[in-house]
Amino acid sequence: MSSDPRTVPAVLDRIARQLPDHDALIDADQRFTFAELRTAVYRAAAAMIAVGVAHGDRVAIWSPNTWHWVVACLAIHHTGAVVVPLNTRYTAEEATDILARTGAPLLVAMGTFLGADRLAKLPSDALPALRHIVRVPVEDLDEQTADVGHIHVLDWPDFIDEGAAIGADVVAARAADVSGDDVSDILFTSGTTGRSKGVLCAHRQSLAGSSAWAACGKLDSDDRYLCINPFFHNFGYKAGILACLQTGTTLIPQLTFDAEQALRVVQDHRITVLPGPPTIYQTLLDHPARAQYHLGSLRFAVTGAASVPTVLIERMQSELDIDIVLTAYGLTESNGFGTMCRPDDDAVTVATTCGRPIADFELRIDSPDDAGAGEVLLRGPNVMLGYLDDPDATAEAIDGHGWLHTGDIGTLDGAGNLRITDRLKDMYICGGFNVYPAEVEQVLMRLDGVADVAVIGVPDQRLGEVGKAFVVPRPGAVLDEQDVIHHTREHLANFKTPRSVEFIDVLPRNPGGKVVKPLLRERA
Repeated sequence: MSSDPRTVPAVLDRIARQLPDHDALIDADQRFTFAELRTAVYRAAAAMIAVGVAHGDRVAIWSPNTWHWVVACLAIHHTGAVVVPLNTRYTAEEATDILARTGAPLLVAMGTFLGADRLAKLPSDALPALRHIVRVPVEDLDEQTADVGHIHVLDWPDFIDEGAAIGADVVAARAADVSGDDVSDILFTSGTTGRSKGVLCAHRQSLAGSSAWAACGKLDSDDRYLCINPFFHNFGYKAGILACLQTGTTLIPQLTFDAEQALRVVQDHRITVLPGPPTIYQTLLDHPARAQYHLGSLRFAVTGAASVPTVLIERMQSELDIDIVLTAYGLTESNGFGTMCRPDDDAVTVATTCGRPIADFELRIDSPDDAGAGEVLLRGPNVMLGYLDDPDATAEAIDGHGWLHTGDIGTLDGAGNLRITDRLKDMYICGGFNVYPAEVEQVLMRLDGVADVAVIGVPDQRLGEVGKAFVVPRPGAVLDEQDVIHHTREHLANFKTPRSVEFIDVLPRNPGGKVVKPLLRERA
């Protein structure tokens, strides 16, 4: 095993030795102790090596929260390859773009999920590097496996069999070559230009951030963690899988959020840790069947990604009896972490701020105005290594002094707590997912009949914010709201699709030609 303790393989090896018989992962009827998890990871890593995955290759996972995701992720790390998570709501077009840019030779992907078979829509001719797809059964276990062009498609059990001739010593040797400075993952985040950027983080960074997060919540081997946050997001991957791996916490993933099922799992598995966006807790609190379930085991919750009403924090503490409720702030470029409240902070501090720096981050407000507001800057060992194949964007994001320019506007109170007050980049958050209007606008500009367009986020009681598109039609064009929504849905994930459309004669612009979105927000 790796002599460098700052790697994911070293962490799994260590916890499997310390707690071999302790539950590591429970997914419906499938249970793994830490020793069993290590065995499963070794078998999956052997299969990856057998099909040609090399150290430094990028291997993508396009699948929802099941035990396969965890095993595949850890196996990728053991081969020395790089994990590339894909949002399960991506269209085939969006997934193809990322697969092509990373040159992934292997994709671990869902079969039919939420009624859609996206694999069948992958254009194999656009993916010359992709040689194998491993299909994870999610909804339909009886569907037939078929190759996609030159890409060989294997079901998970058949894929695992591919590694039968690869010994554990081969996997161990490959894992031993992994360094804490090696790239562990590339998570993609849409940029202000509209094209997604791949954020590179090292093993040491992924582990340090998740360890600091876990320390704030006092996670240990007595905890049982219900992971509703998707694994393709840092909140589910690093604050979920990696946090549990480092603390011996039992991880219990939920495929998709279902409020009553979540209540049942909390009761049946005596869940102690339940992170999620504010909408999750609001839904659980207001569920008509909540009183039928015993939820007294809950002790720790973390939320963020949207403004949090103080009354919600108070209800989580009083009605769900959660001892520790914290809020946090981070972005993909900061490895998913940045600031976090602490267990002794009061409800107002938790609701109105994002806490203080964690994971050795420094925090500074750049060029504050009279009210103390300015751009939030972060610096430290856990700032991203850079953007994939984009040195110019990297240099723009991280200045010569090492400060990461987040694009968010914030203030600091007397205790050093960060409060986010605005977004430089016009990003909004829909159901816990970041949406960058520039990306949506670029798609809408390709719709026949659209002359100009601007997208903003507007408040929504259930999702926090949803998109609203302001469309200027071309002269003589005949467009309606459903045309616009349908076109967006064909090309982008559903959380990026505007929920409403307003047709206007002209967009308000400043003398420099930039759309004045505050005027659109007033109009909305």
